[in-house]
Amino acid sequence: MSSPVSESASERVATSGSGSGGRVAPSRPVGSHTPTSGGLARAALPYADAVGSEVVQVYVGNSRGWALPPGDPGQDAAFRAGCAERGLVAYIHASLLVNLGSPTPATVERSVATLAHALDRAAAIGAAGVVFHAGSAVDAGHAEAAMRQVREGLLPLLDSAAASGGPKLLVEPSAGGGRSLASRVEHLEPYLAAVDWHPWLGACFDTCHAWASGHDLAREGGMRETLDTLVDAIGAERLWLIHANDSRDLCGSTRDRHETIGKGSIGESAFAELMTHPATAGIPVVVETPSENHGHADDIATLKRLRP
Repeated sequence: MSSPVSESASERVATSGSGSGGRVAPSRPVGSHTPTSGGLARAALPYADAVGSEVVQVYVGNSRGWALPPGDPGQDAAFRAGCAERGLVAYIHASLLVNLGSPTPATVERSVATLAHALDRAAAIGAAGVVFHAGSAVDAGHAEAAMRQVREGLLPLLDSAAASGGPKLLVEPSAGGGRSLASRVEHLEPYLAAVDWHPWLGACFDTCHAWASGHDLAREGGMRETLDTLVDAIGAERLWLIHANDSRDLCGSTRDRHETIGKGSIGESAFAELMTHPATAGIPVVVETPSENHGHADDIATLKRLRP
């Protein structure tokens, strides 16, 4: 593994909190994927307050569509100001349709346009980065071409973002299956190598995805070993965000069905290992769990309790 050192998540989080009334950012900020229906600032900020978020993640368009809405400048400004006031670091999750490895040219074209739009919107709302799924070759014979597409699609976006000092991109391994280009954490190494370890590309580690792809996080020491493997593959400096989700399914199922922390098949002890592993120090943690009862407040409280 050979990767240039880039700004760590801990450095970025500390910077984001430096203008927030002198508050010191927590060592592992915890928050949630946050609703925006009715207006970015009007919806997201009160929700973040209600559930105790220290970090927020939002969609800036239909999560399962290709539309590229321009956003509301007033809401963008209010969101930026509200996050700064609260010391919140923000992220955008790109559309779930993004697949740079697709054998369908129109899908690849739309994926690049969607990521470009998300990066622009991230800059407008003051977000640190944009999370996107690693994608799939779909067909067995398309794997080599798929990785070339990843390189050709990402490099111009990364170069442009780096030149402007804008938000970064974070690749999230999938739950596996379907000729995924990256599902297990060790698959991140060739993915980042495909873009020459560009300093504007990092990783988002999703616990449910890792479990679904075969990492036995529930076994004692399993989460620690998985994070050690991730660090061996890409370096701790490339881990920029964590999605903390329990799972409704068995290890290796390739099914991405999230469950409340401690109520699923991964279990709370694994998340205790997550929140105390050296590689997660300073890394924002976002929950994307079911939120019908108390929003994400219970999961956020659990993770805060588990951190040092």
